[in-house]
Amino acid sequence: MSHSSRSRLRMQTASLPPTPSDGTRRRILETALQLFATRGYHDTSIRDLAKALELQPSALYAHFPSKEHVLAELVRIGHEAHHEALALALKEAGTTDPAEQVRALVRVHTRLHALHPQLALVVNEEFYALTPEMAAPALALRTQSTLLLAEVIERGIAQQRFSPPHPRATAAAISAMGVRLPYWYELDNGLDVDTLADVHAELALRMLGVRERK
Repeated sequence: MSHSSRSRLRMQTASLPPTPSDGTRRRILETALQLFATRGYHDTSIRDLAKALELQPSALYAHFPSKEHVLAELVRIGHEAHHEALALALKEAGTTDPAEQVRALVRVHTRLHALHPQLALVVNEEFYALTPEMAAPALALRTQSTLLLAEVIERGIAQQRFSPPHPRATAAAISAMGVRLPYWYELDNGLDVDTLADVHAELALRMLGVRERK
C-alpha cells in the first residue's frame, strides 16, 4: 500500500457495516480497523490497540483472545456484508437478464468498497495473515461470492449475451475494479459513489462483450 493511500485513510473515520457487535467490542473492532488499515496488521500490537482505546491489554483479552481473533472477526464481517449485499442485489434486480444481473452485482460491489475503504483494504490485504483455520469462515463466504458472479457470466455466455475473451479472467478483472478503490478513490473528489457504480457497471459489461438481445 502506498504512503499516500495510508495518509488518506488515516484522515477518514473507519466504519463497519451494521453488525451484532456493540459497546466495547464494536469500539475495539473499529479502532483495530483504523490501525490495521493505516499501519498494517503486523505493525500494530495489542499494546498499540489498547493505548488507542485507553484500555489495559487485559481488557482487550476479555473480548478477543488474541490480535489474530480481532483480524479474523473484521475479515469475517467484511466478507459476510459483501456476500449478503451481492445476494440481495441479485434478488432485488428482479430480472433474468444476465446483463442486468451483472450491473446489479457490480454496482453493490463498487459501493461497498467505496464506502468502507478501510475494511475493504484490511479484508483483501491482511486476510493472508490469518492461519487457514481462522481464515476458513471468510474463505467460504469469498468462494460463494465469487460463484455468484461466475454463474451469471456463465448464463450470459450460454444465452449468447456475453462474449468475454476468457470468463474467469474477465470476472477477476471486474472484481478488481472494486478491490482497487481504497487505493485511489475519495468521496469528495467530484465523482459520487452512485456515478462511480454506474461507470464500473458499464465497464464490466464492455469487458464481457455484452450483446443486445435478438
